[in-house]
Amino acid sequence: MYYKYFGLKYPPFKITPDTHLFYSGANRGLTLDALVYAVKNGEGIIKVVGEVGSGKTMLCRMLEQKLPKKIEVVYIVNPRLSPEMILHAIALEMLLPVSPQDNHLQVMHILHNHLLEKHSKQQQVVVFVEEAQGMPLETLEEIRLLSNLETTHNKLLQIVLFGQPELDINLSTTNIRQLKERITHNFYLEELTNNNIREYLQFRLHAVGYRGPPIFSPAAIRLLAKVSKGLMRRINILADKALLASFADNTHIILSKHICLAARDSNYPCPTQFGRKIRIVFIIFIGILIPESLTTSLDIVETYVVNETTDSSDSRNIAKTVDTSNVNNIISQTSPLQKRLQATKKWLQNKQGYTIQIVQIKTDKTDYLQKFLNKIEIQPLLDDLYIYRTDLYWKVMYSRFIDAQNAITAIENLPTSLQRNKPFLRKIIDVKN
Repeated sequence: MYYKYFGLKYPPFKITPDTHLFYSGANRGLTLDALVYAVKNGEGIIKVVGEVGSGKTMLCRMLEQKLPKKIEVVYIVNPRLSPEMILHAIALEMLLPVSPQDNHLQVMHILHNHLLEKHSKQQQVVVFVEEAQGMPLETLEEIRLLSNLETTHNKLLQIVLFGQPELDINLSTTNIRQLKERITHNFYLEELTNNNIREYLQFRLHAVGYRGPPIFSPAAIRLLAKVSKGLMRRINILADKALLASFADNTHIILSKHICLAARDSNYPCPTQFGRKIRIVFIIFIGILIPESLTTSLDIVETYVVNETTDSSDSRNIAKTVDTSNVNNIISQTSPLQKRLQATKKWLQNKQGYTIQIVQIKTDKTDYLQKFLNKIEIQPLLDDLYIYRTDLYWKVMYSRFIDAQNAITAIENLPTSLQRNKPFLRKIIDVKN
């Protein structure tokens, strides 16, 4: 509907993966190149982890395109297969002469012979397992046994696991630790930052024919980053609906109100413009009345003024008139947050072991983070909490564990209030990276 209005040849923000619209920023391009290298060089089992909607399927499709024709790609799109059926599924995808009546040994024999034939012709086979976090542990163990198929010098079968963060937890269980040891490369798809989102929107629009000035206003991009949480699928959904809202509004600029309309239509929470104005006026009031000697008690002030500015000229003028001379110390040097930030620097010097991510809080909610650290049930854990900041989130880690099993046990013993956040396992070296 809006394509001709904006000078577009076809939809720029489809949620169905379109390899012509692959965005190589935010390390996606580097990850793709590393995956191609790993598969071509027979590096065993490879793991790619990312949140729902972070772009794993698009990366999977791009990897297939980038691999040379001598590498046959086998897709397993239904991970909830029993150990007995995973071999049948792979064999059927490779068009091998197997039937449901064939037992495990027969299918393995047929598969092994086919892989040896491929190897004799200097060809390879790689299996892509999507949504691998949903695969039963017994089936994951069967995957490991498949990786044992090899010659004296080469693996006969490559395996790439694509999954959500829960996959890391599944792989940390004791009974399949051998599979984890076989994983030679681990890749994690981070959320897009504000700058990434601006580049992503421009790239997609230009890829489908747009040649005008930027369509999305800076305030709209900031709001889009908050609502989408940096996830590509959400960005696509919101951007598509925002373009439609702008078209209906007879304007060629996407404003914050268009993002909010898109968010509400998609049942995503969106801060109202009225609420943002109230917070800005409150900040001005506090800045005028509270003397500088008391400003260390303010958790976060300037962040609201910078991040909550709307598109209206009134709110921009309000933001410009704020006197921030009384808020130089945004985070008190003696606050629990500042202490934990300092402790985290030392904690990260040792990259060995595991930790637990117990919560993540938006960077514009530093006041909430301060309150979280002051909660009664958090006090016994406080000395073992470590915090770092990304462009979108404060991420809170708990303790250091020498192995995954100890960390899993600790998750089960966390307070109920933290259990609701669905804490999960992470390698400390991944946090540092």
